[in-house]
Amino acid sequence: MRTDGIIFTSEKLLPTLIKDNAPQQVENVACLPGIVGPSMAMPDIHWGYGFPIGGVAAFDVDNGIISPGGVGYDINCGVRLLRTDLDVPELKPKLRNLMQAIYDAVPAGVGKKGRIRISRSELQKVLVQGARWAVNKGYGWGEDLAHTEEEGSLDGADPSAVSDRAYERGLVQIGTLGAGNHFMEIQKVDEIYDEKAAEVMGLRKGQVVVMIHTGSRGFGYQVCDDAVKNLGHAVAKYHLTIPDRQLACAPITSPEGRVYFGGMAAAANYAWANRQAIMHWIREAFEQTFGMGARKLGLHLVYDVAHNIAKFEEHEVDSRKRKLCVHRKGATRAFGPGHPDIPKDYRAIGQPVIIPGDMGTASYVLVGTTKAMSASFGSTCHGAGRVWSRSRALREVSGHEVKSRLEREGILVLSVSTKTLAEETPEAYKDVDEVVEVTQNAGISAKVARMKPLGVIKG
Repeated sequence: MRTDGIIFTSEKLLPTLIKDNAPQQVENVACLPGIVGPSMAMPDIHWGYGFPIGGVAAFDVDNGIISPGGVGYDINCGVRLLRTDLDVPELKPKLRNLMQAIYDAVPAGVGKKGRIRISRSELQKVLVQGARWAVNKGYGWGEDLAHTEEEGSLDGADPSAVSDRAYERGLVQIGTLGAGNHFMEIQKVDEIYDEKAAEVMGLRKGQVVVMIHTGSRGFGYQVCDDAVKNLGHAVAKYHLTIPDRQLACAPITSPEGRVYFGGMAAAANYAWANRQAIMHWIREAFEQTFGMGARKLGLHLVYDVAHNIAKFEEHEVDSRKRKLCVHRKGATRAFGPGHPDIPKDYRAIGQPVIIPGDMGTASYVLVGTTKAMSASFGSTCHGAGRVWSRSRALREVSGHEVKSRLEREGILVLSVSTKTLAEETPEAYKDVDEVVEVTQNAGISAKVARMKPLGVIKG
């Protein structure tokens, strides 16, 4: 190990952590060339490809590496939160109709094709412009971009770094939810912890909000898969020593490193365009259901955050500013108050952080903190974190059982597949309340609001 490994956890979460091999992955990451500061993992840590899910690591831009295993296959899997001016009693009589309208508007499920049809040259524009492309095409409002991380477009995207197979997959999936742990939820705000921050974000108790959780679909998967193969050769070429072949990497400044970053940034932008289009159709579903415009309904974007991404950032290390390539895999950027990369209207409170739970469990809005900037490269958790494999979940429960249980709890469920419901049963995840409590107690993010689901749409 070239540096320490740090895992943010609690006594309650420790038994599951010990049973998982993810701590070994934290150790492996600490062996990578050019790592700066510790190899870290958030309390939602679990086993992943190369890096643990929940892993955070920063590398010197001149002497360090970049690794697709440090970002993951679902590049820029992320979450956006849409607020409304509706209260729960106004929603309840129309909830089923609203859910059906959203379900009909947003294609969901494995390999599902989207409503948007574009040419390869137009897709290249998506890969550079991200969410801005969607807004320019009429899928949303200009103000949405200000409340999207990186304003929905990561610099450095290179459409020429993307394979033909990735283009094939990406042409038909913009504006689709996918399957697995991805979801759309109608939620109610059931607890406010920080009145000032909540007011700045336009959140209040009893309010109806909408959460969208999805990423770059098959396009991002293909970009990662191609990179894993390409960078496997780079390890030998540059005489790099790595403890696990899943940590295939290349020097950041090498041709191979630059190609991977260009493709990864393109996939991140694809994901932002994807979530932007989905949000547009959700607004339309609200308009259809309530018979009034989205602006009159108060359907404004609170914020959109990325979970799986590598970014060039400046951080203070040993009392001096250094430019680093920060890998966050299953972790959320959590910049503290005053940071210039935070939207102006949020700068005084810190960056909004959106933490999804799973079906039937709470989700959270947090804010980044000053301590996060020094303790975790401005990072925090991204969700609950799995404790059961999907195969175990399928053995333990049936999808019909999960759906019936949730509906008994007053949560409406629409899903393309009952298999997905079984795989994503709440028991398959850690206690999101405990995960968030760890980040609060560690000081790397602070609680603002908690939401509970009223309706869940899964692929």
